[in-house]
Amino acid sequence: MEKRTGFIGGGNMAEAIIKGLLAGGVPAAELAVSEPSEPRRKQLAERYGVQVLSDNVALCRMSDTVILAVKPQVASQVLSHLEATPDKLFISIMAGVKSAAIEGMLGAGVRVVRVMPNTPALVLEGASAIARGYNATEDDLVLARRIFDLVGTTCVVEEKLLDAVTGVSGSGPAYVLTFIEALSDAGVKHGLTRDVATALAAQTVYGTAKLLLESHEHPAVLKSNVASPGGTTIAAMHSLDRDGFRAATINAVDVCVARSKELGEK
Repeated sequence: MEKRTGFIGGGNMAEAIIKGLLAGGVPAAELAVSEPSEPRRKQLAERYGVQVLSDNVALCRMSDTVILAVKPQVASQVLSHLEATPDKLFISIMAGVKSAAIEGMLGAGVRVVRVMPNTPALVLEGASAIARGYNATEDDLVLARRIFDLVGTTCVVEEKLLDAVTGVSGSGPAYVLTFIEALSDAGVKHGLTRDVATALAAQTVYGTAKLLLESHEHPAVLKSNVASPGGTTIAAMHSLDRDGFRAATINAVDVCVARSKELGEK
């Protein structure tokens, strides 16, 4: 990358990106983090060897690319003090804050790319959707993808679709974890220990996802390979359909997308 990348906010997602950049060969000397918590600054410095400071303005001045990793509720408070110039790229992972709003806070001509990552980025297995703002270039998209490909996989979408992304992958880990927990509970109900039931459930989800991604088959095809005629799986699938499993999942995404749009309008 050969240019300094600065993070405003040193939370879990920022740490995941730092971890990915370092694993991808970016020198720690090219990374800096502005973080208000002194214990957290010390932790990041000791763990990764990156430069840490408490001054967002100074961080912005010294960085070519600035990753905005603060909570959306404080976006206006944080961004209004920054000195933004068209030669800097701002990458926002703030949920719900539109690029036009960020451009309005930072000033005319500023280049903004929005990214919706998810928590599996913490283990370098994230799913991130990327959308560019009005002034961002194709090169800016390439750079954003290079960064977030280091913590998982990426795709480029129109910004208007980021609410849908939030509903599917942004909040998706919570749905999957609820499913794993329920599957584990069922195993315990039928005599398995909690450790064994959770390990089996989690590995089944992980392995099935890997099989789907690597086979490039439609989920229905792989599902039919498991459900033999008159067998146990098809009986279980009938029960899931009868109890509204599929509809409940779609409804959950619907309300998540609606809430994301509502937050973006505030």
